[in-house]
Amino acid sequence: MNPLESSPPIRLLLCDDHAVVRAGLRALLASTDGIEVVGEAGSGEEALALAARVRPDVVLMDLQLGGGMDGVTATRRLTSAPAPAPAPAPTPGGAEGSGTPGPRVLVLTMFDTDADITRAIEAGATGYLLKAERPEELFAAIRDAAAGRTALSAPVADRVLAQMRSPRPVLSERERDILRHLALGLGNREIARTLFISETTVKTHLGRIYGKLGVDTRAAAVAVAGERRLLLP
Repeated sequence: MNPLESSPPIRLLLCDDHAVVRAGLRALLASTDGIEVVGEAGSGEEALALAARVRPDVVLMDLQLGGGMDGVTATRRLTSAPAPAPAPAPTPGGAEGSGTPGPRVLVLTMFDTDADITRAIEAGATGYLLKAERPEELFAAIRDAAAGRTALSAPVADRVLAQMRSPRPVLSERERDILRHLALGLGNREIARTLFISETTVKTHLGRIYGKLGVDTRAAAVAVAGERRLLLP
């Protein structure tokens, strides 16, 4: 007997702001046994509300959700909040009883930057998959996530290992302030006035920022900070 036929299907909630993508995923997932799509959300806010009602085992989460709450924030909210009162029958990915952990979150995205991966994992994502993966890899990742096992696309796993070998730079709050003003196009004198510090102090901080980011120009510093999402709150 197929082991998938002897246990309840994995309850899956889709969260992607593109209706066509959700429809494609639903059709794709209908072709495999043991996975049941129990809801679709087009925003982070909608995903939170639906998850409270349908109690999925796994949420398949996009990171970029247009306006409103992004996928990382929704992931953090889903994985940190206790689940609501239990449904009559237990589900394969969760435990019975009030106060049980929320659903597993499996990120499915086009983006594989170091910053995106780090933020998603820090938010509590069980796995991180790229949309270019084959259907079989997606099915396996959903099953792994439901069982509490980490699921990473091969390119993502490579980047995670690279980050561990060479951690991303840590900027002080003052350095972040200066970078934010650089991104707005302000010069040293304007930054000094805005932050109530001297131009010499601004230059000193810029030197440290350049060293941490491995750059030697203002434009490059802003570009690298944007790529790594170092300026996000």
